[in-house]
Amino acid sequence: MSQMPGTAALPFTERLDRLAEVAVRVGLGLQPGQELVMTAPLEAVPLARAITEHAYKAGASLVTTFYADDAATLARFAHAPDDAFDRAAGWLYAGMADAYRSGAARLAISGDDPSLLAGQDPAKVARANRSRSQAYVPALELIAGFSTNWTIVSAATKPWARTVFPDLPEGEAVARLWDAVFSASRIDGSDPIAAWGDHNRDLARRTERLNGSRFSALRFRGPGTDLTVGLADDHEWCGGATTAKNGVVCNANIPTEEVFTTPHRARVEGTVASTKPLSYQGTLIDDIRVRFSEGRIVEAQARTGSDVLAKVLDTDEGAARLGEVALVPASSAISASGLLFYNTLYDENAASHIALGQAYSKCFRNGGEGLSEADLAERGANRSLIHIDWMIGSAQIDVDGITASGEAVPVMRRGEWAD
Repeated sequence: MSQMPGTAALPFTERLDRLAEVAVRVGLGLQPGQELVMTAPLEAVPLARAITEHAYKAGASLVTTFYADDAATLARFAHAPDDAFDRAAGWLYAGMADAYRSGAARLAISGDDPSLLAGQDPAKVARANRSRSQAYVPALELIAGFSTNWTIVSAATKPWARTVFPDLPEGEAVARLWDAVFSASRIDGSDPIAAWGDHNRDLARRTERLNGSRFSALRFRGPGTDLTVGLADDHEWCGGATTAKNGVVCNANIPTEEVFTTPHRARVEGTVASTKPLSYQGTLIDDIRVRFSEGRIVEAQARTGSDVLAKVLDTDEGAARLGEVALVPASSAISASGLLFYNTLYDENAASHIALGQAYSKCFRNGGEGLSEADLAERGANRSLIHIDWMIGSAQIDVDGITASGEAVPVMRRGEWAD
């Protein structure tokens, strides 16, 4: 087997196979007889095929993969009639939702071009995103509620690599990005599966401490940031491996460094500045600065992508409220790489972050079992068509846990755990 330039001792094909095995065994925890629905960029075919092979080895009954094509996406913006941007393949997403209800697992391979739609009409981009989000609701609710086991992994594509390493020749850029993906995904050691077991136990210990503290809020302070995030009633911290409602243990993100929970939709106050750019649907939104009042963003600006940010916040009533808050130490492996990935799956695991939009019903005591939409709303969970993470943590940010009596307890200092 040949070895790509810049890789570690293992040949590239072996590293790719290891990543596929981690995706199936750790990310999904795929069960014998279970179907798998997979989505991927066209350039991710080698990884998708390797995942398919491992899925069948694990006993999958059927693997169905849907591929996205950047050229076809751009053709739509160049040539489709105006009213086409108010349409989405609802039949496809309804079918996916049916598959999840029937027990199918879900896997997404990310690796999109971060700037694919940067030169397109923001209004058309917003309309297309809204239409897709509305059509995706039946599937999103099942995923956000962990009704089935699911995971996201990444493949190093040429457009993504060019964005991360703009000064390198394309081949070298792709090889360097694969190195970063493999390293962050913990596949270069002697036993990747065991390494993930150790990592999940570390994250579990962190969530246990936070759950034992029962903070009513978190306060973030640093340059441009003084933000108090009230936590939902009966919230529960999660991180690493989680048990989906079908009883399967999965890791929703490969890689992951975060512990996260659900904010109260009406109890967020103050100002916050992003610490990394947000790549959203092909548009780069940088230097975000917003102010919250009574849980809602009432002022928002960004140095780049401000028009797209405005459209995002206008998606629906819940789009300008929070559905997640997550803590990540600034010394995480992804942060230590020194790379800006322009990919939320990676950048969110380099820094503490918040997410606009839909809350995870899983982040409530007892995994949210038996809670209806009305119950979740009563506890403060947000509801929206979107769920968009953006990074607010760094080595300059302090985080305090606020107790029910108002006492401030150090949780993070200069981006690192205080205990």
